[in-house]
Amino acid sequence: MRLRQWVASMVLAGLTLGTQAWAQKSDSAYIPDLEIFMQIGANASPQVSRDGTVRCFTSSMSGVSQLYRKDPNGWPWQLTLFSDGIDFYALSYDGRSAIVGAAIGGSEQTNLYLIDIRTGRFQALTDLKGKQVADPMWSDDDSRFYYRSNEVNGTDFHVFEMEIATRKTRPVFVQEGFNGPTTVSKDGKWLIAAWYPSNVNNDLFLVNLADGKSELLTAHEGNAEYNSPNLAGDGQSVYLLSNANPSGVMRRARLDLKTKVLQFLDTTSMWEVEGLTLSDDRSKMAWIVNEDGYGRVKLLDLKTSQNLPVPPLDGMIGSVSFDGPDAIVFTFSSPADPSDCWRWNFRTQKLEQWTFAIMAGIDKATLVRPQLVKFPSFDSLQISGFLYLPPGAKKGDKIPFIMDAHGGPESQFRPGFIRNIQYLALNGYGILALNPRGSSGYGKEFTDMDNYKDRWKSVKDYEMAARWLIDQGYAAPNKIAIKGGSYGGYMTLAALTTNPDLYAAGVDEVGIANFVTFLKNTAPYRRALRESEYGPLADSAFLLEISPVTHVSKITAPLLIIHGENDPRVPVGEARQMAKAISERGGVVDTLIFPDEGHGVGKRANILVAYRRIVDFLNEQLIGKKPAGGTGQ
Repeated sequence: MRLRQWVASMVLAGLTLGTQAWAQKSDSAYIPDLEIFMQIGANASPQVSRDGTVRCFTSSMSGVSQLYRKDPNGWPWQLTLFSDGIDFYALSYDGRSAIVGAAIGGSEQTNLYLIDIRTGRFQALTDLKGKQVADPMWSDDDSRFYYRSNEVNGTDFHVFEMEIATRKTRPVFVQEGFNGPTTVSKDGKWLIAAWYPSNVNNDLFLVNLADGKSELLTAHEGNAEYNSPNLAGDGQSVYLLSNANPSGVMRRARLDLKTKVLQFLDTTSMWEVEGLTLSDDRSKMAWIVNEDGYGRVKLLDLKTSQNLPVPPLDGMIGSVSFDGPDAIVFTFSSPADPSDCWRWNFRTQKLEQWTFAIMAGIDKATLVRPQLVKFPSFDSLQISGFLYLPPGAKKGDKIPFIMDAHGGPESQFRPGFIRNIQYLALNGYGILALNPRGSSGYGKEFTDMDNYKDRWKSVKDYEMAARWLIDQGYAAPNKIAIKGGSYGGYMTLAALTTNPDLYAAGVDEVGIANFVTFLKNTAPYRRALRESEYGPLADSAFLLEISPVTHVSKITAPLLIIHGENDPRVPVGEARQMAKAISERGGVVDTLIFPDEGHGVGKRANILVAYRRIVDFLNEQLIGKKPAGGTGQ
């Protein structure tokens, strides 16, 4: 009862925050003001100690992501108080400590901290200025951990080891480029490191931790990925995921450490696999199948080769890890369910919900479920997306519509719980969240279809999607906006320059305006990774040709640009040069730049300011509604 009472008190507290908390839409439906809507919570990243007595998770209930311990009585104890929240954590096997990564103001210059799980007392493990540390991984006895850091030159990430007792560090895998630890053997003798020459290509190396010698495990030609390696119980092989097969689809495989032969376990499935993991005793396997964006968990007994019962949940399952030999913990969300942490005992088939995200008094039954839609693009390639319609809307209504462009571009729109989409849909907007060519989740060939010289083809996919909305009677040309963040921000700008007749407005969040300045100014460690996708700086003529700032004179729609001053990925200069170019040509542009944010808006107060501005902007441009009481700043 204590947890239920706590949740209820938080909801009541949330209801006092807004001066216009609830807006009546009809006699039977109430939609909260944006300030209340953005209080809806999210819980994620469940981790359990080896003996099952310590449970931890992250939550945004304080306004930013912090680390919590779940006590046996159900009470969530907040363990961290970083003003900008934490980026990640790794719980020790004995459950006494956690390594937490935290940065300041969205800079992504992460340092590591050791957290006492009982008291929350923390100690700094690193104090690096202008550098980044990530991916901590404990040794089996919790005496040390491994991590990646670019502390040597600010560009190359090497793998380091740190002893907890002495704080002594040493490099264990040094190689030019982007490298990181993936798994450590239980006897502490071996580590598998990953090297990434690009976002869609990597190799695995077996590292001898005694002498530092390494051996390439995955020699290959072209682009191929080898992800989620787990050392098998026999000590002679590794279970992993790879798309180094004729289909180019990410599938489960077993790699023999002596012969280097890769044997695929899924030979016919059309769906991508993600997030493979083994139980601590190496007797069970769990993995996620990405079925058109939905995440389905699968379980296997490795000793009997029998499939095991899976939790009866339909939506997005992720962050799977084992809790003993008979249970898993994971996150689950759906279009109507915020992210929460769950436990599934596949032996007893008992499903337990760990956490209960605050719904701020919103009835889940009123939330919108999207429809998966598919249509041919300009070259007959089938493109898919998720179509959200306001309650009661149908074909022929020609409602105001928003094209939602995801980042990456090697990413995928997934149908989890997305607050701003739900808010917009409940307030009369349709949303089409597209997965154009270049998106992940549909195989290597599809992901590579927008690389380098083929960049405009993915822009064309958005044009075809907008025209499909018009042809189907969902929208009219003067009632469509496009919005997106990061690469989605680039796509927003590119769409406005190539098809000004289709869009009435655009919202660019931390987007790329000029590929030449972007590649020159992005964090050094990211440059080579991004050149493999967009093209090399040596081909600056092509990069300028695909840059929206080059074609800014074609933009006729009003534009809202949102950025963070501390963005290390897409520096804020991209926003400023685009805004300046539009203003100098007499165009309509508004900017919102946060001094304490980076690549995206993370603090709840800033999120509220940003989304008030977005909603006011869309209301004015698409339905002619002027903001009430200013922009909400």
